[in-house]
Amino acid sequence: MRRRSIVLNSLIGVAALAASALIGGASSQAASDGGMAPFDPAHAGGTIKLVANAAAGSLDPKINYTGQYWELYQASYDGLLGFRYGDGKASFQVVPDLATALPVMSNGGKTLTFTLRSGIKFSNGQPVTVADVKASFERIFKVSSPTAGSFYNGIVGATACLAKPATCKLDQGVVVDAKTNKIVINLTAPDETIISKLAVPHAVINPASSPAKDAGTTPIPTTGAYMFKSYDPNKSLIMVRNPYFKEWSHDAQPSGYPDQIEYQFGVTPTAQVTAVENNQANWVYDPIPSDRLNEIGTKYATQVHVNPLTAMWYLPMNVNIAPFNNVKARQAVNYAIDRAAMVKIFGGSQLAAPVCSFLPPNFPGHVDYCGYTKGATPDKPAKAWSAPDLELAKKLVKDSGTAGQAVGIVVSDDDVNKQMGVYLQSVLNSIGYKATVKPISGNIQFTYIQNTKNKVQISVTQWYQDYPAASDFLNVLLGCASFTPNSDSSINMAGYCNKSFDAQMSKAMSLGLTDPTAANKLWGQLDQQVMKDAPVAVAFTPKQLDFISSGTKNYHFSLQYKMFVDQLQTK
Repeated sequence: MRRRSIVLNSLIGVAALAASALIGGASSQAASDGGMAPFDPAHAGGTIKLVANAAAGSLDPKINYTGQYWELYQASYDGLLGFRYGDGKASFQVVPDLATALPVMSNGGKTLTFTLRSGIKFSNGQPVTVADVKASFERIFKVSSPTAGSFYNGIVGATACLAKPATCKLDQGVVVDAKTNKIVINLTAPDETIISKLAVPHAVINPASSPAKDAGTTPIPTTGAYMFKSYDPNKSLIMVRNPYFKEWSHDAQPSGYPDQIEYQFGVTPTAQVTAVENNQANWVYDPIPSDRLNEIGTKYATQVHVNPLTAMWYLPMNVNIAPFNNVKARQAVNYAIDRAAMVKIFGGSQLAAPVCSFLPPNFPGHVDYCGYTKGATPDKPAKAWSAPDLELAKKLVKDSGTAGQAVGIVVSDDDVNKQMGVYLQSVLNSIGYKATVKPISGNIQFTYIQNTKNKVQISVTQWYQDYPAASDFLNVLLGCASFTPNSDSSINMAGYCNKSFDAQMSKAMSLGLTDPTAANKLWGQLDQQVMKDAPVAVAFTPKQLDFISSGTKNYHFSLQYKMFVDQLQTK
């Protein structure tokens, strides 16, 4: 997930930004195969300053599920495997990281054997051992990581760990040998996406001494080029060089350029833009105010980077409480929202496109369809969204018996998300509800809307891929295993659990091992099937916009985790 948006109300600004995206902005150095150019010590040093309105919650890599910090984890934490440092499609490639090579697969794909690299130390000076590896996988369950039940539930012993997290033991699931540095991961069944799942931050290796609960603001020792020196969510996050780091793989964890990376919080969007324009900061995180767009799109056009994303903005609806425990009420929202209006709030057609499908365009399993547009139904969908159908939405609300009920819309408190909330409020009021907007700090909104104790009826949020597979959208966001009542780590925000749908997703994942084409066809069918039940309303797919200072060079963008912060240069 990633909170990232911008308001572009100026056609001139939009055109300029589109042009700058083609130009490519500030200079960068890349290898011919899309990877990073060799490290150049002449450009090392200095401080990279990032500015944002709010922090992103817990710093614990087993807990945090935001792109804001996953972007930083690239340069700090390592798993047995990692996604390659590279531009474009090169960044989708999984490479060996703390392991010496990709795993040897045996037992019909159910056994993965790794060898841990020797000589690597954590940032506290302790050597990385196979005992740390085993403890790290058990810690996924002990801290109830958001993906424990969807990514790692196939590890032998995971079922017991999910039932009793505090006493988790994976003695048969993760078998280690300190003499040979071998690590054997045993699965209950083959998993076509296990390589990618082992490369995401929730599978990074932490010291065995790490707490068996959310570490919160206390930094956990790292293995990568950088370590976290301090973290105050109300003030700043400071990263410095890991004194024990030595580059072992340029593809997985290259040396970084800045001596320090500082994330300053509590900076208004207007102040962020001014700071970057004046070279007092290197990068803006939050939405750029519309009244600053013209100057950015013209005077600073070469400092703008626009990149495509496999992502969506969507509205999870809590299927377990009124009014959205009624399918007609959920379908009404899908028909009522004007996706073009939401695209305009986000920044216009240069930066977003309306969609109705759960799987984004150009993604495995995607089918061009829309069952919630004027003149279409879920059973007889159109190829694409064209316009809302307010009259049908009003009828569905009336037929559902939920008209007149109060609905709270929980959004992040930045300008764009609040505008989305106000727009959604007007829509819900127009079809028969009594809606209110409830903006809360972006530092807690993502976890708040996951916890059933907060009784969130509907929210505005975003999802950005963890890895390029249909299961990363459908299974992670709508699978029964991703719904954990009373937890801040329940990524299935709709609380949707359909056993039949789960079984069909399991079939699709198994089919992917032998026939990916047939599997993706099935995923496309499941996309259309679940949207008839409408646990969410998908609004649009976004693009990523990065605005950097003129003194910042060597910009590189990962399709996995966005900008490579540690590759930015100030010299």
